[in-house]
Amino acid sequence: MNQASPNAFDWRKYKADTLSGITVSLALVPEAVAFAFVAGVHPLVGLYAAIIVGFITAVFGGRPGMISAAAGSLAVVMMHLVMEHGASYLFAAVIMMGVFQIFIGWMKWGRFIRMVPSPVMLGFVNGLALVILMAQFTQFTDSTGAWLSGDALMIMIGIIIATMAIIYLLPRLTKAVPSALAAIVLVTLAVIFFDMNAVTVGDRASVSGTLESLVFGDGNEGGFQGLSWLTALPEGFFSLETLWIILPYALILTVIGSVESLLTMTLIDDITETRGQGNRECVALGAANCTAGAFGTMGGCALIGQSMINVNSGGTGRLSGISAALGLLVIVLIASTWIEMVPIGALVGLMFFVVIATFNWSSWNIMRGMSKMDAFVMVLVTVLTVIFDLAIAVIAGVIVSALVFAWQHAQKVMVETEEMEIDGKKGKVYRVNGPLFFASSQNFIEMFSPKHDPECVQIDFQRSRVYDHTGVEAINNLTQKYKAEGKKVVLKHLSPECQALLKDAKDLVEVNVSEDPHYHVSLGK
Repeated sequence: MNQASPNAFDWRKYKADTLSGITVSLALVPEAVAFAFVAGVHPLVGLYAAIIVGFITAVFGGRPGMISAAAGSLAVVMMHLVMEHGASYLFAAVIMMGVFQIFIGWMKWGRFIRMVPSPVMLGFVNGLALVILMAQFTQFTDSTGAWLSGDALMIMIGIIIATMAIIYLLPRLTKAVPSALAAIVLVTLAVIFFDMNAVTVGDRASVSGTLESLVFGDGNEGGFQGLSWLTALPEGFFSLETLWIILPYALILTVIGSVESLLTMTLIDDITETRGQGNRECVALGAANCTAGAFGTMGGCALIGQSMINVNSGGTGRLSGISAALGLLVIVLIASTWIEMVPIGALVGLMFFVVIATFNWSSWNIMRGMSKMDAFVMVLVTVLTVIFDLAIAVIAGVIVSALVFAWQHAQKVMVETEEMEIDGKKGKVYRVNGPLFFASSQNFIEMFSPKHDPECVQIDFQRSRVYDHTGVEAINNLTQKYKAEGKKVVLKHLSPECQALLKDAKDLVEVNVSEDPHYHVSLGK
């Protein structure tokens, strides 16, 4: 049987990408509006940010199937900038964030995401699942901000349960239509048919006007402003003072946006068993944020929740992200009155299902096989993600993991000693075992006794490796102590590069080309 060419047109794949993209576009509406509220800007700023960032990253990004849009992790930081200085400074900070992200991709720093340890990844996934879960509880309020109660609460819970049931059961019957899309449509029709008094997307949008008024304007604040913000900048905006205001925020937004996108990319890689291009994703995300900021929107980054909806619905190609962005554009331009009918409970049920699919439930069993420190790192990252934000959590997790790794390996440097005659004199041989680097250098020096050792000493590094300049300096310092005592020292089995880096001990090295190991010493270049 002939196999289809990899480049052959597969209508099933394009159908799955298109339908999953439409599903994601529905889920993006309340999220984008909510994140705009968090950031303290007009809801349309969030909606058009999702369209611009989503479209550009889908077309040019390095991870097909990943969804990028306005993000809550960024909105929390943006809120402080908007409150203190105004939206104009936010848009400038978003442009600067984009420039920094392009620089990160150009420098090929995206590859460093592969160095994130597994416990940090597990903590990141679980932490984001909890953040998504907690964000949904804000939907259990009415237009006045009061918590739902009585019949309204029961209707909300019933819609959530019905949505989750359809998403779970429909794939057992057919996979022709994404279960998430079918659930939203069926539940919405049921709410309309039975005339249920349910909270809808329209109710949420009514806080700042209907979606239609937000798009086409109502003579006041509604309507897409585009580049018009550039004509209304405060006096003295283009100055060093402005730069120092937006620079700290731009750096924080860059770290959060880049890390969240790259970690989401890694998660999608694992699910799809493919490999994305981190540097390309950084460049595309940077270009998207530069464009979004220039057009007066809040920019964004990858969204793990919507990306999981997309992949779980069968959207693994670029068309899925493009469909999501264009679908959202159609919603805000044409179908705003229809989307306002979708009950919030249906979208909350969808996100609850995403939480269940995102949280790594096997991590509890994995913890039993982990070391105590790895388990601690996983829990630490999860907690910090919930309390603070993704960037702080991941950076703290990587730092703690690196310190633990350095400490554990520092304890592995040991020496074996043997007293024997060397050149007809009483001597002593030290055989070094384990890595010699910044964390183990002090332990290494303390294992020698220059004052009490015999006249001739050999230090054999055949079962050791010198990894960095601190290790080289430790050898230099040790030989200086032996020289100060007037004793002869011979260094054996050092790599040629290590020999070349030794300053005071070069004349003490015994060179044996056939036996000396070959390895590189890290100099931080």
